[in-house]
Amino acid sequence: MITGGNATVFVSNMDNAVRFYTEVVGLKLTTRSGDRWATVEAGKGLTIGLHPASSKYPAPGTKGSIMLALETGVPIEQAVARLTERGVKVGGIIRDQSSGNFAGFEDPDGNPICLCEFPSVALGDENKQVDRKE
Repeated sequence: MITGGNATVFVSNMDNAVRFYTEVVGLKLTTRSGDRWATVEAGKGLTIGLHPASSKYPAPGTKGSIMLALETGVPIEQAVARLTERGVKVGGIIRDQSSGNFAGFEDPDGNPICLCEFPSVALGDENKQVDRKE
């Protein structure tokens, strides 16, 4: 039913946010309108909009105001190692055999981001499997 959309992250400094999401996290910058708006692609229909802070919107870094979940296409240990090499403080990996593996980190404004690695999911019969990491 829904094939795309975007999550908006309110940021205090557009240059720092663009650098973080592109150079550190490794997402592709698709739009940049000065300090007014930018978008980065996070794969398969997820666009992240970067919006400057203002009194009309939630304050950047306000806990609980936004959370991004980014699905990794590589083993979560590899993704965590890459982020750590780039100076990101990543929480420990939470492992759940039924739902997947997860690791948390924050962008420069303190917005929480969850890195996710999902297992294959059975669809009705045991012979049909979908690998959610395609």
